[in-house]
Amino acid sequence: MKEVEITVFRYDPEEDNAPRYESFTIEAKKNMTVLDSLFLIVEDQEPTLSFRCACRLGMCGSCGMLINGRGRLACRTKIEHLGDKIRVEPMRNQLIIKDLSVNMDKFFKNWEKVKPYFVPKEDTDEFSVIPPGSGRREIIDENQDCITCGLCFQSCDAVAIRGENFIGPAALSRAYNLIADERDGARAERLDMVTEEDGAFGCHTFGACVEVCPKGIKPMVTIQKIKMKKLKKTIGLKW
Repeated sequence: MKEVEITVFRYDPEEDNAPRYESFTIEAKKNMTVLDSLFLIVEDQEPTLSFRCACRLGMCGSCGMLINGRGRLACRTKIEHLGDKIRVEPMRNQLIIKDLSVNMDKFFKNWEKVKPYFVPKEDTDEFSVIPPGSGRREIIDENQDCITCGLCFQSCDAVAIRGENFIGPAALSRAYNLIADERDGARAERLDMVTEEDGAFGCHTFGACVEVCPKGIKPMVTIQKIKMKKLKKTIGLKW
């Protein structure tokens, strides 16, 4: 075991005039995660510290935080890879509820804007099943693992610059999955919707979303595919 200093962002909007940082020393064991350290702090040193978590397996996405300045899932980030001093802060581009807990309403409202659900065609016989070997499934497979953790949204400079007016990388990736699915009855409507000013063309291609995704999804690449589909549709090509 070794001693590690965990510096945590503290702020309660209902009580504090300004944010502050508070440091705690813990005994770190092998394979201990940042989330484990936060539980230790709550149990042994500061029971009022607030943060969000659920599955502890990297599946639910609820423990997204800034850890040493980078968006990560606290439950999948091992202390031994970070050194003896660790700083933990809430995700950016979201309102702070308390300490490390943020309000995700802005993220999910933008998610809802793209109609993130399958809309069947009136006659679905032709495309009701994706034939094996057709290659259609591979088009969207790389985006299927999104856990809506919001790490790409909090890292996105376009969101930081334009606020909630920019839909954001996660919602655009979800939109692409449905636009690329030929069985979906709203794909043309959805493509037009996400290529307006607040959609795909608002992406500045900084690439931060690609760097932080815990599932290896590349929203920036997907957004470029949306732009290409819009271009093809505009000039009358098959998209």
